[in-house]
Amino acid sequence: MEACIPSGGVCASSSFVTTDHPLGRCHVVSVSFVSRRRAAPLPFVRAAASSKPGSAAGVRPAKGITKPRPVSPAMQALVGVPEIPRTQALKLIWAHIKEHNLQDPNDKKVIICDEKLKAIFGGRESVGFLEIAGLITPHFAK
Repeated sequence: MEACIPSGGVCASSSFVTTDHPLGRCHVVSVSFVSRRRAAPLPFVRAAASSKPGSAAGVRPAKGITKPRPVSPAMQALVGVPEIPRTQALKLIWAHIKEHNLQDPNDKKVIICDEKLKAIFGGRESVGFLEIAGLITPHFAK
């Protein structure tokens, strides 16, 4: 790309003077645009392993609903272990429901309770599937 700058203008190192311009002498400057590339992002570097237990292997200690807690005897009869995380207990309850075909055939959101589930769900004949997580709360020690 060339630009014509009248005399007295900016002179660049790659410019030259021409006299064939209708306004007289002018500097013709060749302009080149340098494309600036962004630097590649630096690779992510993890911090050095801390002195906390379990951090050397990259395993975090269980917290919240993933931490095993002691369960009531009624819950222990269903899940088969004295301590279990809430997440695993819900999985085992759903496995029991599916195994014994305890969902209402007309409305799959309703669970028809057998004797083991009645012990956990406070003697109710049926529960909604969204209620299960709330109904197992009293069976976990804090």
